Parts: sequence; structure tokens; C-alpha cells
Amino acid sequence: MRTKHVIVEDYNLEWKNEFERIKNELLVILSGKISSIEHVGSTSVEGLAAKPIIDIDIVIDENFEEVRQSLESIGYIYEGDLGVSGRETFKYQNKPHLMVHHLYVCNKDNEELLRHIKFRDYLRQHKEDRDKYSEIKKDMAFKYPEDIDSYIEGKQPVILEIYKKCGLCE
Repeated sequence: MRTKHVIVEDYNLEWKNEFERIKNELLVILSGKISSIEHVGSTSVEGLAAKPIIDIDIVIDENFEEVRQSLESIGYIYEGDLGVSGRETFKYQNKPHLMVHHLYVCNKDNEELLRHIKFRDYLRQHKEDRDKYSEIKKDMAFKYPEDIDSYIEGKQPVILEIYKKCGLCE
């Protein structure tokens, strides 16, 4: 069991603004080198409860080394794909002016990127499923406040149900 305190909050309108602040800082060094910067994950879906961490996918077109060097020049540290092929992960230190965030770099046709976008867009358009997902997240965070693995496992049935509805699995 990995112990990690699990906090799930009701949707916060500030998350959108916080994403924009991070995006604008990234664009200073990435403008012209990338396809887009996508706000993904639960904080990107208005009305969805979430852990207060911004998930960001930087979308590239086969120029990872150039983007990696640019990110490293402003304090991001490359961590590899952490077991998810084609989704390169970066951590950071000394960015107290930015909200806590996870930063990933993916090629534009990467399966994980496409899954993030499809899931996000589906939840943005389907309030009933969004609300159901919110409830299971809150329930699992309450039930497993110190066990991230059980929290994740507890959400799986609802996630898979939504995946089926939006065509991400059979």
C-alpha cells in the first residue's frame, strides 16, 4: 500500500486561471516549438470534483529533445515515461508562484494523449456522468484518505463505464 494523503475538492473556478498562468509561463520558452498545451485531468472539467493538481499535456510533433531542453532551462526535470509509453514526465522544484501541477509531453498522435482529450471532452459534455464520477471520487477519498492505490482502484468501475460510453474501450 502506497500511503499518500488523498484530497478531493469540489470544482474550483480558479483551476482554469491557474492552468492559464502555467501555460503562459511555458509558452515563453515553447512558443513555436509545440502544437498545443492541453489542460487535461479532472481540474479541466468544470463542475468535476478533483484532487487540486493541474494536469498538463504539452503536445509536440516529434521534437522531444528540443522541448526537453527548453523545459529544463526553466527548472523542469525530466523523469522518463514512468511506465506510460510516449508520455514523457517532468517534475519541478522552486515554482511556488504556480499551483501544483503534473507536466507531460506527448507526440500529437500518442494514445495516452488522445485518451486524456476524449475523456475530458466527454465529461465536459455529459453532466450526469461527470456528477457520477465526482461522487465516486469523493466517496473513495473519504473511504481511503491515506491509501492512493485503493482510491484509484475504487474509481475504476465508474471510469471504465465512462470509457465504454465515449468509445475508449469495449
